[in-house]
Amino acid sequence: MRHWLTKILCQLSQLIKVAAVVGSILFMINHGSAVVQGKMTRDRWISGLLTYLVPYGVNIHGQYISRSRQR
Repeated sequence: MRHWLTKILCQLSQLIKVAAVVGSILFMINHGSAVVQGKMTRDRWISGLLTYLVPYGVNIHGQYISRSRQR
């Protein structure tokens, strides 16, 4: 049981790192000029936060596909 929990926490840590790095790059590409100009609206902030979920979801999907092919 402990090995399983350690593995999950390690994967979660990797997912968060990927989401933070890739999400930040995507955020700056999509919303950087609005942040600098002070033109971020409530909707843009929501969109910006959702930007971080994209790499998280892609990473989870990639891990799932990789594991299913190994079986």
